[in-house]
Amino acid sequence: MDTVTVSNSNVLDYLNDPSPRTLGRSPLEWLDRLHKPTVVHVTGRDRSRTRAMATLLHGNEPSGLFALHRWLLEQHTPGVNMLFLLGGVYPAKILPAFSHRQLPAGRDLNRCFKEPFDGEEGAIAQAMLAELQKVKPECLLDVHNTSGTGPAFAVTITNDAAHQALTSLYTDRLIMTDLRLGALMEYSEQEVPTVTIECGGGQDDKAHQLAYEGLVRYTSRPDVLTLEEAEWDVAVLRNPIRVELAPEATIEYRLEPTGHADLTFPPDIEHRNFGIVSPDEPLGWIGKKGLSILNAIGHNRTENMEQVLRVEDGQIYPAQAIKAFMITTNPVIAKSDCLFYAVKATGEPIF
Repeated sequence: MDTVTVSNSNVLDYLNDPSPRTLGRSPLEWLDRLHKPTVVHVTGRDRSRTRAMATLLHGNEPSGLFALHRWLLEQHTPGVNMLFLLGGVYPAKILPAFSHRQLPAGRDLNRCFKEPFDGEEGAIAQAMLAELQKVKPECLLDVHNTSGTGPAFAVTITNDAAHQALTSLYTDRLIMTDLRLGALMEYSEQEVPTVTIECGGGQDDKAHQLAYEGLVRYTSRPDVLTLEEAEWDVAVLRNPIRVELAPEATIEYRLEPTGHADLTFPPDIEHRNFGIVSPDEPLGWIGKKGLSILNAIGHNRTENMEQVLRVEDGQIYPAQAIKAFMITTNPVIAKSDCLFYAVKATGEPIF
């Protein structure tokens, strides 16, 4: 990526060592006071180093903001300088707060961290990248919530000791992907260890607590990049395929199909997240168009769906034992992002 040059004053707001008085008593009150995507600088004991954390890239994923608000109110002094990037302030502020992933006519901010930096979201992404290039952090975390309920996990494009060590601040599951979507975690390609943390569901108190506890570990430890310091072993799932719904296809979440949708999943499909689904366990129902409404994306190309799913008597089954994750019951996200990711039950790539 080339050096980003952009004037950020019209795009971003800045808070330097904010006092509790400026933050409001609750995350909602703080959100109300935020007028633009915001950069927060907090001075650390060691001023020669900086760590970075982005959060709220999606306006309906509040755990990172909740954690940061609590951490700032408690007035922790971090071990090193901290740079916090709050990206999706505009969609988060649409009432009811934290209900919109992105602006209704806008783009997914976490697909905009690559050229061309078009539109409002592109300008925000470009400005955030410029802030990172300015401070040159030793590492970067991007804290999210999963689209559905389910356990926490991390995602990275690089699997090495530093990325596993960062993962272990929050979880013991790491997904290593070679897909490139324009996500912030692709900043790893700048030789800066970068990990996306998915804390669990956005309505889940456990996810908010995990985001806070991980933030405390991230900001207080002298070394967060050495695996020997990690609290637990990290299980790595490699190069999942991404199962997408065709743009014109329809999806419903029901206990049985109505016959009107191209794809029907049961309302509790989220419980499959990170479990192994065997070839004789149905995932849902397919309509008359069959598997043609689905795409399997791996290695940035379309793969053979028949190695992933099969159809029998109108029901969909795994073609082999799989481990699926990021399953959502939100039809908007299922259509605009993806249905789920999957690897073999062993954690190895399907292709």
